[in-house]
Amino acid sequence: MKVEEKNVLINLFDAYGGLLSDGQKEIMEAYINDDFTLSEIAENLEVSRQAVKDSINKAEKKLFEMEEKLAFVKKIDNLNNEIDSLKQKLEKFENKKSKLSKKEED
Repeated sequence: MKVEEKNVLINLFDAYGGLLSDGQKEIMEAYINDDFTLSEIAENLEVSRQAVKDSINKAEKKLFEMEEKLAFVKKIDNLNNEIDSLKQKLEKFENKKSKLSKKEED
């Protein structure tokens, strides 16, 4: 899994993971947070590797479907982008204010 894909999955799991079944949550936590392989998860849970793979696929599908319907993660990203933009504007304003104050002192 690519880093970008994993980051998307992490964000979706953070937002909607509580809505997954207990089994799916446990598997996804091991897969995403602990970075376990399918084989390691299967061994730890004493299930087949295929069962783990199926559970991950179903959980991922559910997470993406929830985001498609609710767009919660997208809204958070938009808000974070707006916050970053406002921080940059504030920093520019403070720099200009500081320069003006120095000129007045001279």
